[in-house]
Amino acid sequence: MGTSREGVGPQQDKRSGEAHAYRRLYKTQRWQDLRAYRLVTESLCRICQNEGRITPATTVDHIEPHKGNAELFFNFENTQSLCSTCHNSAKQSEERLGYSKAIGQDGWPMDKRHPVNSRAGR
Repeated sequence: MGTSREGVGPQQDKRSGEAHAYRRLYKTQRWQDLRAYRLVTESLCRICQNEGRITPATTVDHIEPHKGNAELFFNFENTQSLCSTCHNSAKQSEERLGYSKAIGQDGWPMDKRHPVNSRAGR
């Protein structure tokens, strides 16, 4: 059975036409090499580390969404290592909302872009 994403049939894939067009970048040798190097140089999930947890990274994420821009896509500095849980939940929520919902030790949201921080003058 052919699928557009592992475990997701074509009728369930919610990606835009634009996203389908740039998926080919993930199949290039250049991306595979960059991905492998990122996971070797940063083997732990960056989000988990920032929250005091030690979790092996399994995914290479683009910090600034590339939307098909090859310069952003292949920019090593625009990548970070994440575990699949953080990539599939926290990171995608952040991209959708425009800010991270992570809470710091002081009980306040850590992201300066969080609406609470802008109202609180933090």
